[in-house]
Amino acid sequence: MMSQTSSKNDPFAAWPKRNESNFIPLSPISYIVKAAQVHPDRLAVIYNDFKRTWRETFTRCRKLASALEAAGVTQGDTVSVLLPNTPPMYEAHFAVPMAGAVLNTLNTRIDADLIAFQLNHANAKVLIADNAYGATVEKALSLLDTPPQLIVVDDPYCAEKTDLSGPDYEDFLACGTADFVWRGPADECDPIALSYTSGTTGDPKGVVTNHRGAYLNSLGQILSWDMVDGPVYLWTLPMFHCNGWCFPWAIAAKAGVNVCLRGVVPEVVLDQIHQHSVTHMAGAPIVYDMLIGALASHDSVLASSVKAMLAGAAPTTRTLLKGKQMGFDITHVYGLTEVYGPAAICTPRDTWATAADDELVRLNARQGVAYITQEDMIVADPETLVPVPADGETVGEILFRGNVTMSGYLKNKTATAEAFKGGWFHTGDLAVMEPDGYARITDRSKDIIISGGENISSLEVEEVLSRHGSVVSVAVVAKADDRWGEVPCAFVETDRAQRISASELQEFCRTHLAHYKVPKAFVFGPIPRTATGKIPKFELRTLANDVALTQPAPAPAS
Repeated sequence: MMSQTSSKNDPFAAWPKRNESNFIPLSPISYIVKAAQVHPDRLAVIYNDFKRTWRETFTRCRKLASALEAAGVTQGDTVSVLLPNTPPMYEAHFAVPMAGAVLNTLNTRIDADLIAFQLNHANAKVLIADNAYGATVEKALSLLDTPPQLIVVDDPYCAEKTDLSGPDYEDFLACGTADFVWRGPADECDPIALSYTSGTTGDPKGVVTNHRGAYLNSLGQILSWDMVDGPVYLWTLPMFHCNGWCFPWAIAAKAGVNVCLRGVVPEVVLDQIHQHSVTHMAGAPIVYDMLIGALASHDSVLASSVKAMLAGAAPTTRTLLKGKQMGFDITHVYGLTEVYGPAAICTPRDTWATAADDELVRLNARQGVAYITQEDMIVADPETLVPVPADGETVGEILFRGNVTMSGYLKNKTATAEAFKGGWFHTGDLAVMEPDGYARITDRSKDIIISGGENISSLEVEEVLSRHGSVVSVAVVAKADDRWGEVPCAFVETDRAQRISASELQEFCRTHLAHYKVPKAFVFGPIPRTATGKIPKFELRTLANDVALTQPAPAPAS
């Protein structure tokens, strides 16, 4: 028998592992370089009457990077932006890292105090802001001892402007040079972006992501969504949210078209889809619910199918079935800021094609499996890290591990260590693993309702209520109760054309749920949402405690 070769006789052991010929640090900046080289005259950005090619967009990014460097921005500095989904926001995703800096995209709907906190925490050197947010910016900067240099975007399509004191964005960019020699990261694990969590419990945490992860998750979006060459992508998803789930870079990699929007107005979105033959879009369920409602009000459907990525909450029966009927080919994905946005996808299997509608909804509403670029995703006991059996019943926590996971929380070693406990990223989402290997969230750990010692999944109750034909959107939270400790309270948005009472919904729930899971209180009307379209359940829990256990028949939501 031939003996194994000893390691000291290994002919490959002495080979150099890396050199400048065979190893270049990965960075998504490279995607725009290739787009401009291969498709220089292809449209890159459309914004109302503005149209720019990839050559023009690449040139503008280089000029902005050059201007930032001339303004004193150096390696590792933070450049913050407070911008809607407009061309300057897109340009910042390339120009800021080209200058060696870290891009901090600020939520456009947060208040001045929170903006001031984030600017200070990030040590922001420059702030690029749209003058629609002038009053907020002025107040935020007044709260800082050392405010960042302000660059003002004067958008001609902004209806309500506030004068801000600072250099104009276009004038600032014009000071840069088109032949700026940009540089990639020295190390692909260098930070590329800083994004803040919602901060529902105390100050928000600064999530640091790196060039390698952004590069890989951009490819993950392309591969997992089977994105073809030259997609036309409509920006309904805020670019400030996890850097637009890495789509700014992914669309460059496919030399596609970025159709920019200042905001999501259903009629405007539908017009843009028709006018530009949009092929792809992404967003929270509320975005699709609004578009479905707008199409239904005109008894209309899309002229051609649009691939629609959905995250933030599992799609309801109404969203999936009505969306499909109206032309939205919905793909459900799951993730968090800490994993660059979506890092798991409910990939349809061939066998699902013949499934009945109810079963198809159940299958597609799951969180699914890890992206091809994410190493692993398991449902496990958060303490022992032992995976739960794939029985669809045993609850564990969703854990991620791989290259598409944050570097850590800025200036917060304790929170970083806790998040990475045991060598896995802990999401805080409770789930089961189903027999086919697809994960299904049962709840956030903090959203479980414990009533009389019984655990109630708020998501289970929400799914049942969403099946009712009059229900457009629903959120279920715990309400304090003297007898049971907690009982379910449902916040419900109804169809404008229909009326429904609390007693009718309770009766509907009783046919699908155990009696203790049926909501004991209902609130009818618009449900509050965050800037990213998520429902702030912490806020609803406070409101629920002031709700009576019985309510009269409500008017439809306006």
